[in-house]
Amino acid sequence: MSCGEPHETDCSEVLDHLYEFLDHEMPDSDCTKFEVHFEECSPCLEKYGLEQAVKKLVKRCCGQDDVPSDLRSKVMGRIDLIRSGQAVPEQDVTAAASEQPTAAKE
Repeated sequence: MSCGEPHETDCSEVLDHLYEFLDHEMPDSDCTKFEVHFEECSPCLEKYGLEQAVKKLVKRCCGQDDVPSDLRSKVMGRIDLIRSGQAVPEQDVTAAASEQPTAAKE
């Protein structure tokens, strides 16, 4: 997505790293670049607002559930693979979900 306007930070970069921004997982200098971008780009600001609302809703509805540490490690490993451009076999993802105890799935 791009608004078609030139920006110091490209819309695609902002959207590719939106969750890092939302989760406060990026350096302050990058956060500042994103904040400046949102001030001048209404489509990206709208997307940010939508994703922020979804994140708040998920936290409100599911925020009390404890995530098993091994599941968190597997998910973060998959995210790292995807970000690095490596393919993640579909069967690995479904196998990881089926390995969880019944209580964790509910």
